Amino acid sequence: MEADFTLSAQQLARFEALDALYREWNAQINVISRKDIDALYEHHVLHSLAIARYLQTVPGLWEKFAASTVLDLGTGGGFPGIPLAILFPSARFTLCDSVGKKTIVAQAVSSALELANVQVVNARAETLPSGFDFVVSRAVAALPDFFPWVKGKFSQGILYLKGGDVNEEIATVMARHKLPRGSVHTWPVSSWLPDAWYDGKLVVHIEK
Repeated sequence: MEADFTLSAQQLARFEALDALYREWNAQINVISRKDIDALYEHHVLHSLAIARYLQTVPGLWEKFAASTVLDLGTGGGFPGIPLAILFPSARFTLCDSVGKKTIVAQAVSSALELANVQVVNARAETLPSGFDFVVSRAVAALPDFFPWVKGKFSQGILYLKGGDVNEEIATVMARHKLPRGSVHTWPVSSWLPDAWYDGKLVVHIEK
């Protein structure tokens, strides 16, 4: 990971602390499947950071994201929001989930890491204000269901971690919401993380 991102000692320490924190909280409130907790970094942290790796491939996008306000909708226990908040300390993140017990975990981990750029809220998408620059999320719903939840709430774009054949979902969203041609991009996570687990997993970028 260090080869792709320049990390400070504090950032490294925070990433290293995630394993113990999530093991402790997952034993109390199950937000990561028991069989998956041993693959926390591979399946959750690095998957979240695939958004950051994608940002590096688009000129100017990393810098824009680094100075932005970001909504992580359906954050669960804090993914992708917490890894991204560690990596982008100058961005401000709102981590939102409608399930209260999940936000307890996200808040506890964020507080333990002393992430001053993170706010955790227990709310439904439709109750959130507008005014975010970016929306990030990880496979909360099919794109045609997800897009209406955040439509009008962002000024720059959506960065959505999604698996499978998304072409039909993208076509539906573009037609239903009259998105201009060329405003939706897909990037295969496996181009960065060549593990079979990432086969078919994408970053879907919907530009405003």
